[in-house]
Amino acid sequence: MAPFHLWLTLLLLGSVCASAVHPRKLKRFGGVRRFTATSEPSSDLPPEYEIHYYTQTLDHFNYYPDSYATFQHRYILNYKYWGGANTSSPIFVYTGEEVDVTYDVETFIIDLAARFKGLLLYIEHRYYGESMPFGSEEQAFQNASTLGYLSSEQALADYAQVIVDVKKNLSAENCPAIAVGASYGGMLASWFRLKYPHIVIGALASSSPILYFDDITPQNGYHVVVSKDFRDTSESCYNTIKQSWSEIDRIAAEPNGLTTLSNKFNVCSPLNTTQELKDYLEIMYISAAQYDNPPNYPVESTCSGIDGAPEGTDILGRIAAGLANRFRGFVSCNNVFTFEISNKSAWDWQTCTQIVMPIGYGYNETMFQSEPFDIKNYTKDCLDVFGIVPRPHWMTTEFGGHDIKTVLGKFASNIIFSNGLRDPYSIGGVLEDISDSVVAVYTEHGAHCLDIYPPAPDDPVWLIAQRVKEIKIISAWIAEYYAKLATK
Repeated sequence: MAPFHLWLTLLLLGSVCASAVHPRKLKRFGGVRRFTATSEPSSDLPPEYEIHYYTQTLDHFNYYPDSYATFQHRYILNYKYWGGANTSSPIFVYTGEEVDVTYDVETFIIDLAARFKGLLLYIEHRYYGESMPFGSEEQAFQNASTLGYLSSEQALADYAQVIVDVKKNLSAENCPAIAVGASYGGMLASWFRLKYPHIVIGALASSSPILYFDDITPQNGYHVVVSKDFRDTSESCYNTIKQSWSEIDRIAAEPNGLTTLSNKFNVCSPLNTTQELKDYLEIMYISAAQYDNPPNYPVESTCSGIDGAPEGTDILGRIAAGLANRFRGFVSCNNVFTFEISNKSAWDWQTCTQIVMPIGYGYNETMFQSEPFDIKNYTKDCLDVFGIVPRPHWMTTEFGGHDIKTVLGKFASNIIFSNGLRDPYSIGGVLEDISDSVVAVYTEHGAHCLDIYPPAPDDPVWLIAQRVKEIKIISAWIAEYYAKLATK
């Protein structure tokens, strides 16, 4: 799923949502990315999860002969909590994102179903998992012609058809459906409510940076939040990281400098360039910030190692100590690597077509070295890999974003935008109520998708309160729906 495979890092993050990580060239094209807790999808789901396949339309927006082609679209049902169609019990629809749908089953959506006697419906995003047009990933990823059916609009239309079909098959036309999604899936959930308000009565969009397009959000916002997370945790840790980049360059310029750096950072394979090391360290820092969630708090763990290094330890020795402390007991060496740009992924296609997030940062704006967003280089990479030119303004044309408070205040309803402000992507999220029913729910402490994680006994009070607020809002939506249904 990711264009880079730091699976040990992902294991340490232990994320359920784990979407998004990095807006820059190591991931190649940027945008929201999803980390997951395992490198393989779950093929052994509990028995209450039923896997189904819907014969899905390949192209919802065309009437040429080829548009009548279909593929097998996977979705999952769980009836464990459902009150049934006779009682018009709700349906909670998880709008799948850029991973195998079986990653998504153990989330907060289960608590919603248990509380409201809801049916659980998880829908896989086309071109991910088993929902592969043209029969296989190899065929689907051949070229721009076969990948051309991969877009957010096509995915939303897929979801609409599956929901309608499931409701029809279960004689559940009067059951209200609510979309729930996280990160890119949260963006899809909110857009689904805007595009298909007759199919879902509301949407919970967790950690969904729908405003990180078209320069609505400052380009450096993501890395500014990462830097703030570290600085708020420890000023000395922040300063050490900020000073480390020039120190890497200084040592690399010495005789056998790369060997010295390889040894200092205990890398699994010798470094070929300093950029490999810098990219690796940056990913470590941004993933720590993006998933700075309880109980591990990786930013604090990293800074504890940096600040706790023995007196007299040099700058890079302290950085290495921070890595060692964060991954203590999990890794024996740091897996720094070079990613080959010849590989293609579905997410790379999406970020080379529509999901163009202009994320970059200038000199002394963050704790990182300068790396401004450059649409020319971005376009060149997309042309090199796919032979296509990105459309950086399309998402705001299709889904809006500019003057969002005025627009959604007039035309939208029943959307929760939830965020944790330690999540770097929160900077591109909706953080103010737009109307009485399009609301922002956030916490100062939480990070990426935390409210969508399965509730745990040791959840902090502020996280419990966030979920309680979301439940109250959803309860009001359902009550309003039932009141209107009773008058029909």
